[in-house]
Amino acid sequence: MPVENDTARAGAGAAAGSRAARGAGAGDETSVVLSVRELRRTFGATAAVDGVSFEVRRSEIVGLLGPNGAGKTTTINVILGVLEPTSGTVRIEGADIGASRSRALGRTNFAAVYAPLPGNLTVSQNLRIFGLLYGVDALAARIEAMLDLFDLRGLKDVRCGVLSSGEQTRVGLAKAMLNRPRLLLLDEPTASLDPAAARDIRAKIRAFAAGGNGGVLWTSHNMHEVADVCDRVLFLSRGKILLEGDPRTLPREHGRESLEDLFISVAREPLALDRG
Repeated sequence: MPVENDTARAGAGAAAGSRAARGAGAGDETSVVLSVRELRRTFGATAAVDGVSFEVRRSEIVGLLGPNGAGKTTTINVILGVLEPTSGTVRIEGADIGASRSRALGRTNFAAVYAPLPGNLTVSQNLRIFGLLYGVDALAARIEAMLDLFDLRGLKDVRCGVLSSGEQTRVGLAKAMLNRPRLLLLDEPTASLDPAAARDIRAKIRAFAAGGNGGVLWTSHNMHEVADVCDRVLFLSRGKILLEGDPRTLPREHGRESLEDLFISVAREPLALDRG
């Protein structure tokens, strides 16, 4: 997937626009696309998520970070309705995921490298089926737009099971944006892409957020990517939010040189950081 300087500049502009829009909407409840309050999910005596509260606002990209086992995937699965919370609430544009599941999930979409689309269906067939499930208006035109956006036109009649991992990632992202979601959940969305393709995808996600209709919750272990794309980050440790802030300034606030150094500290020294 070619990437040109214009694309990179557009992505940088979109990121700046996203931050400006987020600042303008601060304090406005109508700008909140995801509200998580006192979320707790236990498995037996173990609390995988323990009293987590946060928001994602329209035009905002929030990074959900932490070492393996911190509670990121459990949090995402509760937001997606895959798991029921032990206690607490999740609201998507005001719709409670428990009481109004269809309404809430109809405004949400998700992409992850570990959740490929059915391999026996072609790219176009997958997009059509998911488009019908989401009730996408003018579906044929929307599919065409996604094929162009993610450089998939030459692969539209190819079965997803024979695509490369990078191509499958692009199809998953096309599916995730098909219904113009208000909340876009991305779990390691560029993990299988080469650097040029990853940069292009980051620019597209920034442009989506800057469009003003939705917000993004993004998980990644690539701290350089997180610093580049996210407006705000949340560090999870042992099921709790340990730190929160701007990824460009948060490391210095805690005496670390970079976001990667801070991530390592969260993984190795969570109690020391918590006391700090």
